[in-house]
Amino acid sequence: MTPGLSDPTLIAVVVGAVALTALGALILSLMARLRDMAQTQVQLTGGLAALADAQRRAESQVGAALGDSATRTATALGDLQQRLATIDRAQANIERLSGDVLGLQDILSNKQTRGAFGEIQLRDLVGRALPPDGFTWQAQLSNGRRADCLIHMPDPPGPLVIDAKFPLEAYEAVIESPKDQRAITAFRASVRTHIRAVADRYILPGETAEGACMFLPSEAIYAELHANHAELVREGFAARVWIVSPTTCMATLNTLRAILKDHRMREQAGDIRRALAALHRDVELVVERAAKLETHFDQARRDVEGITTAAERAGKRAHRLDGFDFAEDPAPQPRLAPVIRRG
Repeated sequence: MTPGLSDPTLIAVVVGAVALTALGALILSLMARLRDMAQTQVQLTGGLAALADAQRRAESQVGAALGDSATRTATALGDLQQRLATIDRAQANIERLSGDVLGLQDILSNKQTRGAFGEIQLRDLVGRALPPDGFTWQAQLSNGRRADCLIHMPDPPGPLVIDAKFPLEAYEAVIESPKDQRAITAFRASVRTHIRAVADRYILPGETAEGACMFLPSEAIYAELHANHAELVREGFAARVWIVSPTTCMATLNTLRAILKDHRMREQAGDIRRALAALHRDVELVVERAAKLETHFDQARRDVEGITTAAERAGKRAHRLDGFDFAEDPAPQPRLAPVIRRG
């Protein structure tokens, strides 16, 4: 009996075949996907390896860059630290200089200490320009005044006085208010008063030179006087008070040193002339005694010649006596003494 389409067995076989066919197709599809996935995995693995290599290179470059940056940063920090240390030292110097300036201001604000400050500058200049015995500090004069510095110049011109004090308060007022006529008038009055005081105290006829020097411890004051107050300089000339700054004072001291040197050379020239005169007398005595000694030598030479002649005659007589020859010797001829020329 032929099975029909409604046979359950046939249906089961057909369904199983279809299922097997579908399963095989599914398996083949899965295998193809697995191959694709394997290839994809291989590609992904290669990409991951390249990515890891790139990451390692990037990390190496970043590390090197960070190392260089750290080195540069450390160097920059070291330089910055050195510069800060330099700034600290400069700040300390500035603070110390500020203290010195304040101290100098305190010194210059007091008349006595200001005079001592000017005298210190003058001492330095005079000590470098003149010999130690060429000047005296705080020399007592016959009028009871003490000269800051007395230069021992020969007469003429005579001892020269250098005064180291100056009215600085009036000058500071002019500097603070250059247009203030009252300050300018007070400055001129103080300078005139000081010029007259120097002339009255330190120009003493018969005791000191006919002029004196007024020392200014600042080139700025000297320039201010000559630039804007020339009449004060002319008044100083008229009073025979020469206004000098540190620079012009050094030039003046060098001139005074040349005068002192010339004076001492003239004094020594007199001693040299006296010594030469004594030496000339000694030379004359030597020449005189040499002439006498030459006369003695001449007489001694004649005596020696006479002794030689007598010895020759004695030898001849001894020879004849030895040969029993008793004949008389001929009379000896006189010998002339040599002529001695004296120049």
